[in-house]
Amino acid sequence: MLVDLEITGRDQAYPWLLQWMTAFHRAQHGGAPPSTAISSTPKHRLLASLIRRFRPRLHHLQVQTFQPQNGPSHAAHFSFVPGQGQHILQYGGALILVQRQREKTMNISTGDPFETITLTTLYSHRSVFEDIFAEAHQLYQQMQEGKTVIYNSMGPSWQPFGDPKRKRPLESVVLERGVKEKIVEDVQAFLAARTWYLDRGIPYRRGYLLYGPPGTGKSSFIQALAGHLDFNIAILNVSERGLTDDRLNHLLTKVPPRTIVLLEDVDVAFLNRKQAGSDGYAGATVTFSGLLNALDGVASAEERIIFLTTNHVERLDEALIRPGRVDMTVRLGEATEYQIEQIWDRFYAEIDVGGEAKQRFLAKVRKLRLIDVVSTASLQGLFLYNKENAQGAIDMVEGLTAHSLRDNHVPVPREVDTSRKPA
Repeated sequence: MLVDLEITGRDQAYPWLLQWMTAFHRAQHGGAPPSTAISSTPKHRLLASLIRRFRPRLHHLQVQTFQPQNGPSHAAHFSFVPGQGQHILQYGGALILVQRQREKTMNISTGDPFETITLTTLYSHRSVFEDIFAEAHQLYQQMQEGKTVIYNSMGPSWQPFGDPKRKRPLESVVLERGVKEKIVEDVQAFLAARTWYLDRGIPYRRGYLLYGPPGTGKSSFIQALAGHLDFNIAILNVSERGLTDDRLNHLLTKVPPRTIVLLEDVDVAFLNRKQAGSDGYAGATVTFSGLLNALDGVASAEERIIFLTTNHVERLDEALIRPGRVDMTVRLGEATEYQIEQIWDRFYAEIDVGGEAKQRFLAKVRKLRLIDVVSTASLQGLFLYNKENAQGAIDMVEGLTAHSLRDNHVPVPREVDTSRKPA
């Protein structure tokens, strides 16, 4: 008696199985011992020999090409996965027929054709299915270890965007003293209180609002927090064209597990943008009431951590930031003296061992009255421009004046992970 198991391309384990089959096939042909030894009985040896003679293990492969982020632009890596058709695998004393089929229909949102993989073996060997999927999941976890997956909305679903990012250490984010620790402590307390919420009938969700000028580290902190908690990030821009109330609510109910939701530019839901622009587009279609219902309406999702960001907190309505929708509000603003010191140390601690250059830099910053004025992104731009050159940073600090920033006299800045105390 035979038993078969079907895995569709819509299932999360589908790519895991393909990668496992590739690794298992490579281990067998490379001489490495497979994870589970095949039975050595004469019956199995004879059967395996006959099958290999008429049908190779993997007779049709499909290539997947990856371009590494490091190295020359023309570099490429290749991975061979089982292609369409039938394959034979030997695993744990069992012979398994693998059939990969591609349907004529396709996923409209992604453009990928629907596929299925069917595993067939003897009924007495059906337990190998659990072992195979356990190994496939373990291999996937090893490949994702130390990385954060970024999801973007694709139609009605979330899809990974680009390659997983290396986890950003929480220590690399420099916020004003105590701010980072306060947020992390609150999130960890929430994660540990699931039973407490459910026993009392309280919706198990937590909301945070980070606001402040651009380049003050809002995105950097969320990325570092996700890495610290071993979470992924699902990013959704409320100003995205074609994003309706229904689609927003649907996406927030389908968030992947262990994923922080990041809603960017939430202030656009409060603007009256009915006036069409030059391109004939009338603006975002997410309404104020739609956003509120998605956050805590009857149909809103539970078991969710959501971060909202905005550069214009004055545009937000008080109804949005009430407890239950936003439980903690933090302002991330211009660099304080503490932050300037910490960022300096991250760049120049090894060459400015005694801290003499740091004191001269701080004295100049105080003289120019840049504390709580200068953008942290501009600070990092200055330090990046003067890598391993502390004196160069001191000489160019005048370029961080407000007038110079408006005229873009400082080298193009990147986002800096700093903050100030919450308002």
